[in-house]
Amino acid sequence: MSKTKHIAIYGKGGIGKSTIVSNLAAAYSKNRNVLVIGCDPKADTTRTLVGRRIPTILDILKEKRDTNQEDVLFHGYGNVKCVESGGPEPGVGCAGRGVIVAMKLLENLEVFSEDVDIIIYDVLGDVVCGGFAVPLREDFADEVYIVTSGEYMALYAANNISKGIKKLKSNLGGIICNCRGIHREMEIVEEFAYRIGSQVIGVIPRSELVQKSEIDAKTVVEKFPDSEQANQYKNLSKSIYNNQEFVIPEPMDVEEFEEFFRTFQ
Repeated sequence: MSKTKHIAIYGKGGIGKSTIVSNLAAAYSKNRNVLVIGCDPKADTTRTLVGRRIPTILDILKEKRDTNQEDVLFHGYGNVKCVESGGPEPGVGCAGRGVIVAMKLLENLEVFSEDVDIIIYDVLGDVVCGGFAVPLREDFADEVYIVTSGEYMALYAANNISKGIKKLKSNLGGIICNCRGIHREMEIVEEFAYRIGSQVIGVIPRSELVQKSEIDAKTVVEKFPDSEQANQYKNLSKSIYNNQEFVIPEPMDVEEFEEFFRTFQ
C-alpha cells in the first residue's frame, strides 16, 4: 500500500484556504480516501464537505472525556473524513491549544493509521507558533503549501509563514494564488515565490460560484462539478499530488519585503 500523503495548507486568516482545502478534498475523494483536519479556531473548514458545522474536538471533550473515533470523525461529500480541532472563545486562552489537543487525541485513537491516502491540514498561519506549528514541528505533514493573494497583508503573512517553515526545516511545495483581482497580481505572486526560492503551484481565480456554493454549505466541486472553477480546483489537486519540487524557503527580511512590494506600486 502506498504511503499516506500529508499536506498542510497555511495562509493568512480570511485568505480562502478553507475553501481551497475543502475543494481539494472533494476533488481527491473521487479516487482516494481523504481525511481533512481543520486546525483553525473558526472551525469552518469542513462545513462545505459535511453540509453543516460539526462539533470540534474541544467541544466533544467537554461533554465526553472517554472518546472514540466515531465521536470525532464525521463523513462528508465523497466519504471524506472530517475533523475540526476547535479553539477557545476569542480573547480567552491560546488559540492553538485545540490543535495540540486534537493531534494528541487523533494519535491516541490511531486515526492516522487508518486506511487513508491523503490527509490535509487547514492551518491558520498569520504567524507560525504554538499549536499552529504542530503539523510541522511534530512531523505530521510532509509538505506545506501557502495560500496568498497579491495583497500586501496576505504576502506579509506568507513571508512570515515561510520563516516558520524554514525554522522547522519543513518542505515548502509552493504558493497557491487565490486571486483577488488586484493590479499585476500574478506578477507579484510569482515574484514573491521566486524571491523565497519556491514556485507558484496553482492559481485559483475569483468566481461567484464560490459564494453560491458556500451559501448552500457545499464545495464548488460538488455543486458545480462541470464548471471551470471546479476544474481549477481539480487541476490544483493534480499539481499538488504530483509535485516533486520542495524547498526550505529563504524568506525576506522586513526591509527586503518592503522594497519588493514597493516595486509593484
